[in-house]
Amino acid sequence: MSSRPILKLSRITKRFGAVIANDDVSISLAQGEILALLGENGAGKTTLMNILFGHYAPDEGTVSVDGALLPPGQPLAAIRAGVGMVHQHFSLAPNLTVLENVMTGTEPLWSFRSARTGGRRKLVALSERFGLIVDPDARVGDLSVGERQRVEILKALYNDARILILDEPTAVLTRQEAERLFAVLRQMARQGLSLVLISHKLDEVMTTADRVVVLRGGKVAAERMTADTDKAELAELMVGRRVTRPARAAAKRGAIAFEAAGLCAAGAGAAPLDTVSFRLYEGEILAIIGVSGNGQTTLADVMFGTRKPDAGDLLLHGRPFEGGSVWAVHEAGIGRIPEDRNREGVVGDMTIWENAVLERIRSPRFSRRGIVDRAAGIAFAEQIMAEFDVRGGTPTRRIRALSGGNVQKLILGRNLLDNPRIIVAAQPTRGLDEGAVVAVHDRLLEARQRGAALMLISEDLDEVIGLADRVQAIVKGRLSPPVPADRADPRLLGLMMAGDWQRAGDISAGEMAHAS
Repeated sequence: MSSRPILKLSRITKRFGAVIANDDVSISLAQGEILALLGENGAGKTTLMNILFGHYAPDEGTVSVDGALLPPGQPLAAIRAGVGMVHQHFSLAPNLTVLENVMTGTEPLWSFRSARTGGRRKLVALSERFGLIVDPDARVGDLSVGERQRVEILKALYNDARILILDEPTAVLTRQEAERLFAVLRQMARQGLSLVLISHKLDEVMTTADRVVVLRGGKVAAERMTADTDKAELAELMVGRRVTRPARAAAKRGAIAFEAAGLCAAGAGAAPLDTVSFRLYEGEILAIIGVSGNGQTTLADVMFGTRKPDAGDLLLHGRPFEGGSVWAVHEAGIGRIPEDRNREGVVGDMTIWENAVLERIRSPRFSRRGIVDRAAGIAFAEQIMAEFDVRGGTPTRRIRALSGGNVQKLILGRNLLDNPRIIVAAQPTRGLDEGAVVAVHDRLLEARQRGAALMLISEDLDEVIGLADRVQAIVKGRLSPPVPADRADPRLLGLMMAGDWQRAGDISAGEMAHAS
């Protein structure tokens, strides 16, 4: 890593109405350095990087690359200066090939022929140089999430990026995919690229970054070399207080709240379910773990009412239950926290308050005779924003203006404030900072304590071990036998996720016999 700064953001200030997203922020980046940008949801990280990339123009301050000032609000100028950005939510065309996606925007519109041969050679060379192997002729819609991430990075590198910004790059990756990605990022830094990593995952930051800058309330709160700090200090610097995850207290299991027997469902782009059976008990959390793409999404869709099962029985409090619609699920007292907050959780062009009441718009609380009670909706949104620390403006602001973490907190709030008897939470803390994770875990455990039955679908094994009472693994659309969480450790859960259920069962039984 060179000590020469390749990038400087000097005294950046950005306001959105009365909200100050960035307040006199100055940051530098050296050549070959990996800089982690940390902060709570809404601390101003993404806004700052959007200013660097030219999506936003700062109200005050300057951005320079190699000593040359970048004109504000001009992404093309940033790209030409060697700045590339990989957004948290992919911006690829699924119907085009990898090569077509990578070359889009790199050729003049008036060109009579495409330089595909040269483009292919350049793409393959970049792929091999950085270990980002992907088939140039593959249709992007057929690729895994991890492969799409590689295409996003290759697209930036194809434009000769020397500075690469990665916004929550592992938010939708499995642990194995994330490990491979960070190995690639370290290789890039060794070859002279400079990287800015926006992340909430402190393990990743500590093992990958050279230096950390912490934003809090839009200002630089601290700066540390990763060799001179630890996760506990970084978490405290992010939220301004000591952060400790809650512990699961002992609780007595109640009656069966929800039961599935022999459940089968087509996947519609995701893995299908194959004779899945489980039970949710009052006062208990059942965790469903698995490598992404093994049927979790289909299971969640059935529970959320967005997909009807093809076979099998569903029982709600001992009575047959059809579901089949989001409204029917809500009326049945089931709270839904979807995995994809932007596609399944909110409508970006609607306001915060409209999204808050979206699933309950037929309720007399929010509408009568087809007329929506705007005042009641705004009051409900204000309550959610206050109790769940949703930051980013007033209830009348469009929700697309919020950070991903604040959107997630709104979705959690609109469900948990209703005190549902059953809660299905798919990746509920994905993209949240450590302080927000603690708050969500507190809320889920409170719901468990009051007698709610919870299904937690998560790829975060630490989260599962900390929250769940029982664990089942989903592999190729089938569920393993349940294992008590107090006997689960990463090794046992890893075997279950790999489909080695016999060995996992032997280990679990052996530990139980040893304990007795």
